[in-house]
Amino acid sequence: MGRLDLLVIAIGVAMDAFAVAICKGLVIDKMKIKYIFFIGLYFGGFQVLMPLIGYLFGKTFSSYITAIDHWVAFTLLFVVGLNMIMEKDKNEKLDESFSLNSMIGFAIATSIDALAAGVTFATLGVSILVSVLVIGIITFIISGCGLVIGYQFGSKFKSKAGLMGGILLVFIAFEILLDHLNMV
Repeated sequence: MGRLDLLVIAIGVAMDAFAVAICKGLVIDKMKIKYIFFIGLYFGGFQVLMPLIGYLFGKTFSSYITAIDHWVAFTLLFVVGLNMIMEKDKNEKLDESFSLNSMIGFAIATSIDALAAGVTFATLGVSILVSVLVIGIITFIISGCGLVIGYQFGSKFKSKAGLMGGILLVFIAFEILLDHLNMV
């Protein structure tokens, strides 16, 4: 696998984190530099950890991981998205926290495909250390940009931003499921 292949994989697995970062940016009241760092650290960190785990256990557990990865990602994103929609319907303030409890579900859901990539790396015999670092750095940058984009959009359309973010997460959840079932 060449450098370009690795770059394409890194960007590809970072796209879910980018979309979720946009959703998170929609609901924050005031942008702070530390938020960009936190979202990059959560998503980039899990994008490093998950392919490493996938690599280490790839040959032994690959059939189990690929059999359920789409269901895990679908469930997590669907539940969080539905919760955002329901909170908006109740006129409650949406969670803009970057705490572990707030971010862990997002980070896991957006890194499931990176786990599968790690399994693939094990079968290809690639340099896992270089691969996970590239994936982590790309995800860090892309998710930070997504947060800023979401914030810019959300500050203009705050009354509908949480609802739009929830709908987007539910859409992403179904897209993951339909993609796995080869329906898109």
